[in-house]
Amino acid sequence: MKIAFIRPSMFGRQTKDAMMPLVFAIIKPLTPDDVKITFYDEKIEELPVSLDADIVAMTVETFTAKRAYNLALKYKKENKKVIMGGFHPTMMADECLNYADSVVIGEAEDTWPKIISDLKNSCLKKKYESSNNIDMSLIKYDYEVFKEKNYNKIGLVQFSRGCKFSCDFCSVHAFYKDKIRCKSIEIIIDEIKAMREKYIFFIDDNIFSNEEEAKKLFKALIPLKKKWFCQISMDIASDKLLLNLMKESGCILVVIGFESLNRENLKKIGKIANLKYQGYKNAIENIYGSGIMIYATFVIGYEGDTTASTRDLLKFALENKFAIANFNPLMPMPGTRLFERLEKNGKLPYGKWWINPDYRYGDSMVYPELMSGPELMEACKRARYEFYSYKNILKRLFNFKINYRSFENAFLFFAANLISKIEIKSKQGIKLGGD
Repeated sequence: MKIAFIRPSMFGRQTKDAMMPLVFAIIKPLTPDDVKITFYDEKIEELPVSLDADIVAMTVETFTAKRAYNLALKYKKENKKVIMGGFHPTMMADECLNYADSVVIGEAEDTWPKIISDLKNSCLKKKYESSNNIDMSLIKYDYEVFKEKNYNKIGLVQFSRGCKFSCDFCSVHAFYKDKIRCKSIEIIIDEIKAMREKYIFFIDDNIFSNEEEAKKLFKALIPLKKKWFCQISMDIASDKLLLNLMKESGCILVVIGFESLNRENLKKIGKIANLKYQGYKNAIENIYGSGIMIYATFVIGYEGDTTASTRDLLKFALENKFAIANFNPLMPMPGTRLFERLEKNGKLPYGKWWINPDYRYGDSMVYPELMSGPELMEACKRARYEFYSYKNILKRLFNFKINYRSFENAFLFFAANLISKIEIKSKQGIKLGGD
């Protein structure tokens, strides 16, 4: 039996910001030796015209769903069985089954072995549902699946799954519900020691879902002298001692969701920590005081947002010289409270935008209250383009306390900004699916 693993891209073309999809490094050691596997990542390479495989297994995000469906139709015409897993099939299993032979709902660790067994016995089921309760310390990685793949030189590792918060728009809680699990410190340190990469990104949605375990992890990281990035919540920014420990252990950048400067919007989103520390001034000073760069994210399109408030967000991001920033139009993802509410209230101009032929990347997925859809799209586009103008990249780079604190910081800052600038302009206005 031959299986081809595929990660589709949004537009059927390569990108410059692709990181290795960790799920396939997890699936590989779960696959018996008598099953031949190949792996293709459309984000970094063209797919072959013809696949030497009996089975095609795809990981599908909502933004790549249309492309995955197009590929599935092609491969099924070639009499290959198609299996889909990931966030989108978990939330939209029946939709995916219009194109795939089988879908995985939830995690892969306890479903993939069953799928292999059923394939061998010619009794593949339509749905395989995970308990989403895997002991993370039992997870093994085999990075050989990425051999000779040209990814950026950042190693990926996962310490925990789930998040202690439940934001209105976030798909993390929709996927994991209230379950939060951590891998043992000893095992994750062994994994990091074995990684060749100097730079590590913890893909945890919030590395502080278990704060005490996170502190143990940081202390154990100090002797490894790795440089790392992670996602944090606003409440951590009040703890100077913790931030200093992160820096001592090698942290050089944190991704943090500011989302809005509007208190009512933060209430609607459910950003509890942001409401408590909404002034943001102390949070930013504490993070910068520890020598850590900031990757800030913003969501635009809630009831209180206007073109003027979007300009305020841009001004805020520039004044604080964030290393990177995302100005995202509100994205209702299936399975979230946001999507359910907007769908019920008739506030989705494209309906299921991921398969709507009229939707283009960057378009407003919602009917905003205080501006039109095209105004929301233009406001976000303007903020993105201006933040990543060469003039503003240089102004933010010369934040000598942080972004230009060292040659290493400056190099990473400039590389990340250049890639972001290229990707933002190349994606804007493009139709999903690659057809």
